[in-house]
Amino acid sequence: MAKKQEDKIDLYDDRGNVLVKDAPLEAISPIRNSAIRKIVSLTTRTGAIDMAKLDKKLKTGEIGGKGMVIRGVGRDIDVMGNVNEIAKQVEDMLRVEPDDDTKVELMAGGKRMLTEVPTARILSDYSVGQTAVMGALTHAIIDVCGVSMWDAAYVHSAVWGMYPQDPDTADGAVKMLVDIPMKNEGPGFVLRNIPVNHLAATVGKRALQGAALTMILEEAAQYEMGNCMGPHERGHLLDLAYEGLNANNMLHELIKENGKTGTLADVVYTGIDKAKADGVIKPLKKMPSGFVVYDADDMQLWNAYASAIMLAGVCVNTATMRAGQPVPSNIMYTCELMEQETGLPGPDNGMAQGASVSSSFFSHSIYGGGGPGVFYGNHIVTRHAKGQFIPCFCAAMCIDADTMYFTPSRTSGLYGEVLGAIPEFAEPMKAVAEGAKELM
Repeated sequence: MAKKQEDKIDLYDDRGNVLVKDAPLEAISPIRNSAIRKIVSLTTRTGAIDMAKLDKKLKTGEIGGKGMVIRGVGRDIDVMGNVNEIAKQVEDMLRVEPDDDTKVELMAGGKRMLTEVPTARILSDYSVGQTAVMGALTHAIIDVCGVSMWDAAYVHSAVWGMYPQDPDTADGAVKMLVDIPMKNEGPGFVLRNIPVNHLAATVGKRALQGAALTMILEEAAQYEMGNCMGPHERGHLLDLAYEGLNANNMLHELIKENGKTGTLADVVYTGIDKAKADGVIKPLKKMPSGFVVYDADDMQLWNAYASAIMLAGVCVNTATMRAGQPVPSNIMYTCELMEQETGLPGPDNGMAQGASVSSSFFSHSIYGGGGPGVFYGNHIVTRHAKGQFIPCFCAAMCIDADTMYFTPSRTSGLYGEVLGAIPEFAEPMKAVAEGAKELM
């Protein structure tokens, strides 16, 4: 049985309003908090479908993905004219029990569809959140629109994309936050395999809410990866509390105090002064040069403070230029300054700083792969830091004023429009606080 954590925390929202006081640290655990469990469940069960785009694909022959048009084979299959009946049939096929958690909802006048497969359908593989919906949608279109047996395969191709020739269903009609299993870097990486832009769009580009949702998923993944066993569990929960959930309003206060005229260094110095005042760090010895080396009786708590300082520094600096490009260097230099100022390791014992170097290379240097918005915790250069790193990228892309080529609106608009309507996704900080209250 997991050890009970004795720490108490106050949780605040992204505007500095208190949500819950004196919550036990274990109340925000992904294996205990009902809201986090629901967020994870919805992440693996929820799909978003652009019904208007599907209608166009069938009419134009653009059924194989980008740049793959089969000219002259378009069919007058009226998806939009029958969208309500199609949705009803999809829901009927997905439902297992009369009162289960199946959900099919049309949005934007029927142009978008939200689907949540029932929990009962997930037997061993979360892919059913996509495959079951694609199967039901294919059958519903064929049935409702009276598609002949000769054109049934055409509908299948429009809904499933290049599958099964290509096991990647990226060209399919149903989009999920998580990617297909074969793209996961290893055991436990499912919840880390979500592009930053998808999460930024889902929270409506609100920086601290985006960081919260990202870190909830990142830390839940740490549980699934086996990194939260024994004494390590407390450290991960403290990181989630301070960096992801604005524990004791520290994150909000650091940003507010330095937001108007402060620099990245000012955020670091403010955060370190707070760590000193709170007794988290204390002088260990003074060197001949006059430099004071600090120590911490509770290294896990210092790591949580350092993680919050790192995110605050990213928010202040990226907001100054309203651009997400500097996030790797922001992480690098907040970590560097913290280490040089105290002699203590930065977030995740230096792993965040190390990951910032490689991610900067991949997004800005010789490689130039695509910018911060297309990164995720599953990426080869960002997977090393255990939960603290990617939330900074999401916050940066929330703040970014569309200066990047790959913006959330360009890559992830459907996720924001459909998944952003789910309360737990839209307001993760509030949801987790409500879940914590249930355990008090």
